[in-house]
Amino acid sequence: MALKDIMAISGQSGLFKFVSQGRNGIIVESIVDGKRTHVSASAKVSALSDISIFTNEGEESLSKVLESIKQKESGAQAISHKSSNDELRKYFAQILPNFDEERVYVSDIKKVLNWYNQLQSINMLDFADEDEDKENDEKPEKAEEESKPKAEAKKKEPAKKAATTKKATAAAKPKAAPKSKPAGAPKKGSTNQKKS
Repeated sequence: MALKDIMAISGQSGLFKFVSQGRNGIIVESIVDGKRTHVSASAKVSALSDISIFTNEGEESLSKVLESIKQKESGAQAISHKSSNDELRKYFAQILPNFDEERVYVSDIKKVLNWYNQLQSINMLDFADEDEDKENDEKPEKAEEESKPKAEAKKKEPAKKAATTKKATAAAKPKAAPKSKPAGAPKKGSTNQKKS
């Protein structure tokens, strides 16, 4: 299971995976105890792969932050999300030294550590591949977008040629024959005409 398949739901603790579409919402299952629950369509649901942490330079994907925790702990559990605020901030500064202290709250740090420990408890610590997969998914889209103008230009070229061919054909048509002379008028080069 990838991080894109795991969801965080505001107002509910823990992580969930999508099960099915329900009436006026979705059915999800807790990744820890397998308990299923209905989530209303108005609830805020986020895939872990879409979550980022604010840094002084911009944002860092959650998968990279989780990978840093995994490396620091050698795949073991991190400190408890119930630790003191000072301990949590110090710990997080070791994981992500440039995190934006004004925009990343202790509640955010608690969530990240709680999520990491839940994922570690079910042996789902393959976070490094998440960003690579995301980049690989984006590259074909960019390649398609870049090739579209070229493809469109190629499609337009035959249309231009067809238009010039029509003009050439119209120009090549013979001029309309002159109107025929009245019946009584002598024809040029006629042998019946008398020489005067």
